[in-house]
Amino acid sequence: MKNNPVSDVSAGTAAAHDPESGFSYSRAFFEELVDAAIQHARKLGASDAAAEASEAFGLSVGVRCGALESVERNRDKGLGVTVYVGQRSGHASTSDFSPRAIHETVQAAYDIARFTAEDPAAGLPDPDEVEHAPRELDLFHHWDIGSEAAAELALRCEAAAFATSRRITNSEGAGVSAQHSHFFSAHTHGFRGGYASSRHSISVAPIAGRGRSMQRDYWYSSMRHPEDLAQPEAVGRYAAERALSRLGARKIATRECPVLFEAPLAAGLLGAFVQATSGGALYRKSSFLLDSLGKKVFPEHVEILEDPFIPRGKGSSPFDREGVQVRARRVVDAGRVEGYFLSTYSARKLGMRTTGHAGGSHNLIMRSRLARPEDDLDAMLERLGTGLFVIELLGQGVNYVTGDYSRGASGFWVENGRIAYPVHEVTIAGNLKTMFAGIRAIGADAYTQGAKTVGSVLIDRMTVAGA
Repeated sequence: MKNNPVSDVSAGTAAAHDPESGFSYSRAFFEELVDAAIQHARKLGASDAAAEASEAFGLSVGVRCGALESVERNRDKGLGVTVYVGQRSGHASTSDFSPRAIHETVQAAYDIARFTAEDPAAGLPDPDEVEHAPRELDLFHHWDIGSEAAAELALRCEAAAFATSRRITNSEGAGVSAQHSHFFSAHTHGFRGGYASSRHSISVAPIAGRGRSMQRDYWYSSMRHPEDLAQPEAVGRYAAERALSRLGARKIATRECPVLFEAPLAAGLLGAFVQATSGGALYRKSSFLLDSLGKKVFPEHVEILEDPFIPRGKGSSPFDREGVQVRARRVVDAGRVEGYFLSTYSARKLGMRTTGHAGGSHNLIMRSRLARPEDDLDAMLERLGTGLFVIELLGQGVNYVTGDYSRGASGFWVENGRIAYPVHEVTIAGNLKTMFAGIRAIGADAYTQGAKTVGSVLIDRMTVAGA
């Protein structure tokens, strides 16, 4: 039996459960599973191979108008295998951890590789790019919460929204989610690693007003550790205040004016930059920022930093999905692009080296060197003067090939630095190149949306299409 590595895997299954974390499989079991898959690929004749075993479980509870609406539990597992035969590659996966299923999955990946066309860019990362001493980043915190306790938190959140004002008349619901996952991966260029992570959240979407004058908004709190979540009452009250502030919204006439993006929405502008400077878009020549490395894209006061090593950060990771080293870096310095976001494959297509971004960007911070600590939202509204303050965007009207930008929007019309009245049913339009170059200010009211942190962003001029 010892001559067949796959047959050894099932022996550890009974002792694999980890009650403290809630996982059904231990890291040691996943290591055996991955090693068995790679060894079998080698036995079949693969020149290189990579495998990853993973597991995820969680609970999501939803309530609406004071009543329980849904309880969902998820538990998933899988093994993915990539096999290389020279410059040919094949991938297959399974959710069955039995020895026979592992054999069949590796065989399927090998067969695909044998009959796939050669690709000079295919292959594992170079050995000198692999991470061998990953950092501990405090990314996993088990939330041992049952459905009744989760429903109670969601009900408290929604009740706080209703209690804010009698004008909160309805709700699209509140929810609590607790999600956990872990993985282990390895490949034949020397990488071995994995970690557990968690993400928990509380959210609510109240409705203000009645009839045709109803307005909806939402708010949420999402953290790695449940103790870091905002209190459900605070989430509910703030969501209600946002919905109430939008009552009496008007349309406005078409014009050109400055536009201030609220901080959570400004993260989308940062996301557009990442999309346009990612390897896939660049080597396919489907980006409006082709050949932008070393060139000025933003005003000199703008900089973008990346730090994968922030403890409990939502975008933190000790290595990328290929096991490549990740680094803290300055992506944009004085408005100039200093780095792209490249995986091993996209880097080779571009004749460059990977930047450790297989799987996406890490914690990004966009800020202005001119920003002062006192540049809160009120100060940014004063900087806006007369123009549109946007708090919601609708639609997907972004063309990453040309940079053309057109989104439905809601927010507030601002006059002389003060909010005059709420606005809805307008469209804001421009071109991302012009918008990036026209960033007049970034506020100190920084907000972290996912893995991106940025304050409110003031753009000097956009077209606002209204009535």
